[in-house]
Amino acid sequence: MIIIQQTVISDDLADNFFVCNLEACKGACCVEGDLGAPLEEAELKILETEYENIKPFLTEAGRQAIAEQGLYIKDWEDDYSTTTIGDRECAYALYDGKGILKCGIEEAYLAGATTFKKPISCHLYPIRITKYEEFEALNYDRWSICSPACSYGANLGVRVYQFLKDPLIRKYGEDWYNELDREVQSQLGAK
Repeated sequence: MIIIQQTVISDDLADNFFVCNLEACKGACCVEGDLGAPLEEAELKILETEYENIKPFLTEAGRQAIAEQGLYIKDWEDDYSTTTIGDRECAYALYDGKGILKCGIEEAYLAGATTFKKPISCHLYPIRITKYEEFEALNYDRWSICSPACSYGANLGVRVYQFLKDPLIRKYGEDWYNELDREVQSQLGAK
């Protein structure tokens, strides 16, 4: 376990390898599971403000689900997540020409239509953050659909935290990430 500022980071982020392999999984994390992508409260306002810019990048089924259910939903634990189509696929997801699920929010961002890249929970996956009163816990979420990403990351020698450098910097800042990297390198050197 690594502690940096108000975060507790699982050793799994340094000990395991991971690089998304969309050719193999087809973006299954956007369709599998019980809910849509977890959303932070600040992201709710962003979706409310930016939806009209994002809307043209969504599928008709996604737009319809959002029209019926809203931009986001509140679950049984009072947490927010993205709306889903038929309790499965994220309403903000779309298939590309190869049948790979992509994020419509990110497509809008890449086209310059919005400054919102995508929900931080999606950007950080397979890291899941659990918020406590005094700190946030960062854990590696193992999921069988990500097995190709694990083997691909191992082949490339890229650890979970390294693969997620950009979203970790987006969430916690560059100084935080550099401290994490120093801690991990120190631990790996000691093994």
